[in-house]
Amino acid sequence: MNRRTIGVLVGLAIADLLASLWIGQQAYTWMPPQASAESVLVDNLFSFMTTLGSFIFLGVMGTLLYAILFQRAAKYDASDGPNIEGNVKLEVVWTTIPILLVIWIATVSYQTYDRMSILGPMEPLPMGMATAEAAPTDRAASVTSPPIQVFARQWAWEFHYPEAGVRSTELHLPVNQRAQLVLSSEDVLHGFFVPAFRVKQDVVPGREINFEFTPIREGRYRLRDSEYSGTYFAANQTNVVVESSEDYQDWLAMAAARSPFPAENVAFEAFNQTDASAIGLGWKTVEPAPAPLVNFASSEEDTYE
Repeated sequence: MNRRTIGVLVGLAIADLLASLWIGQQAYTWMPPQASAESVLVDNLFSFMTTLGSFIFLGVMGTLLYAILFQRAAKYDASDGPNIEGNVKLEVVWTTIPILLVIWIATVSYQTYDRMSILGPMEPLPMGMATAEAAPTDRAASVTSPPIQVFARQWAWEFHYPEAGVRSTELHLPVNQRAQLVLSSEDVLHGFFVPAFRVKQDVVPGREINFEFTPIREGRYRLRDSEYSGTYFAANQTNVVVESSEDYQDWLAMAAARSPFPAENVAFEAFNQTDASAIGLGWKTVEPAPAPLVNFASSEEDTYE
């Protein structure tokens, strides 16, 4: 291989690297706003994996395109290519590189998850599995909010603030304070997922799961049920409001002064309308849980990010 060929290959590799770095930076714009400390870590990991994947993709496709354009057999040439086999160096190279890449990706992914520290202490699992406890994160806020109980059901969310005696269908959190949620399900498997926070956790029936993250951006965001929990699971959504500590305390005081009332339950209302007009076929149907009694209810007309 002469110097010119080596120079061309090095130039193409540099161009591939620069293009991949640019694509990796563009990956940040593909996500919702970064509204939690964990979202910064997740986006960094996503950008890293996008850069690495782009580098490999462009390299492989570029090599394939070069072979198609410049390494084609002559017209009407039906002969076989050279019988080449047993290149030990090549075998070692294309075996070692993927192994090192997988180890690199796994290490970066584990370090990111470890720094997020979104799971608190958990109860021992059945069948002799060990107790899991997350390591402390360097992004955890110095101030931690009191625990909030989160109840998932078919198909509504309910949030209980024990210290303030408030129940709500809208989750309010103070900005720059470590949020502590205690997740529980009253029926089937649900999923707590806020895209702007980049955090998701399955809510398992019969267990309480400690879940933590740190909101860093004020605004209104959307909480969705990420698991298929039944017919009306798509309606199992609500607002998450991140606000200043003063506004958060004002909201708690305002909600605590209200008398409990039935909240709006889109699934329950849709089920009643459908059930009244449906033809009875004798099929078993899951009836949505009644609307919870709360001090504050989320409005479906509110905007969110």
